[in-house]
Amino acid sequence: MKKQNPMLDRLTEILPAIRANACKAEELRQVPQENIDMLNSIGLHRSFLPKAYGGLEISLPEFTDCIAALAGACCSTAWAYSLLCTHNHQLAMFSKEAQDEIWGENPDAVASSSIAPFGKHEEVEGGVRFTGDMRWSSGVDHADWIIVGFNRFNDAGEKIYSFGVIPKSEFTIIDDWHSIGMQGSGTKTASIKNVFIPERRIQAAKDMMEGRSAGFGLYPDSKIFYTPYRPYFACGFAAMSLGVAERMCEVYKDITKNRVRAYTGAQVNASIPPLLRIAESTHQVKAARAFLEATWNDHKEHGERKEYPSTETLAYWRTNQAYAIKMCIDAVNRLFEAMGASNWYLDKEGQRLFRESHMTGAHAYTDYDVCAQILGRHLMGLEPDPALL
Repeated sequence: MKKQNPMLDRLTEILPAIRANACKAEELRQVPQENIDMLNSIGLHRSFLPKAYGGLEISLPEFTDCIAALAGACCSTAWAYSLLCTHNHQLAMFSKEAQDEIWGENPDAVASSSIAPFGKHEEVEGGVRFTGDMRWSSGVDHADWIIVGFNRFNDAGEKIYSFGVIPKSEFTIIDDWHSIGMQGSGTKTASIKNVFIPERRIQAAKDMMEGRSAGFGLYPDSKIFYTPYRPYFACGFAAMSLGVAERMCEVYKDITKNRVRAYTGAQVNASIPPLLRIAESTHQVKAARAFLEATWNDHKEHGERKEYPSTETLAYWRTNQAYAIKMCIDAVNRLFEAMGASNWYLDKEGQRLFRESHMTGAHAYTDYDVCAQILGRHLMGLEPDPALL
């Protein structure tokens, strides 16, 4: 029997209102403030906030169940909000001084991110000066901070991929998010000009993957912080793809039950092809959920045992989620292509789910062509390819 999830129970109560705002989110090209307020009111934004600052530290499976349900109501909201939540897990690996700066006076503070190392920086005394127009920062309108990625170099000339944290007062938002999918996620550009980032707000990514960050060990009683940052950062993508696919199954059934073919008047619901499509997609989505739940529970159990994952385990965690997304997209495609032309209208939920589903597979972390190579190299005993993220 599945463990009770009080956060999911609270979320379920507000999902109808969030679903009603899905078109509004697309019109605004960002998450409506009303949605943020509703989600904050149940404390979902504190899921991965350390208890020392009033956080909940809920388990990864509990969180991903919530994000899947949220995505079924409005995937744009789920995309932005999930990242705002999971970045707290990442920030908890920074120095105590940085965490006090971020959450000491405002435990509700959250961060967006733009971590591809496209900006420029100059090493200066006590930190770096950073400049860049940092794209793809989902939910930046609702963030108090932004996490940026950049490459430093050590004395041996080796590249050190790192993260820096910058307050909202020191960047501006460029309103350039015009997309075909996930329109309401507000994935805009943060423009940063010659901003000083002190060392206390800088961490090397490798240290955050291997238990050597400045914040490692600050919370010895926690079950979620004895873990690498990246699996938590990425968990929402697969959860959203799952939630969209589960919702698409429901929408397809509702439409097909009463659908009549325009030219012949024939009832669609008892035709053989629609029955085959919903059966196969349902099996595929249920298989994806089972696969993801097993993976997320493995994350959880590693943290509870305070056992860092092996290279093999990390490879599977990464690629399992990408393959589940591939299955979910296949399931959505199978249903949408048979839902009829009327469902291409922009006010129809089916076409929005179709677009959102494909967007869940478009992130660098969920690209299955990349993930298949990562796992394939591991299975064949080859060294990891540094060109693969």
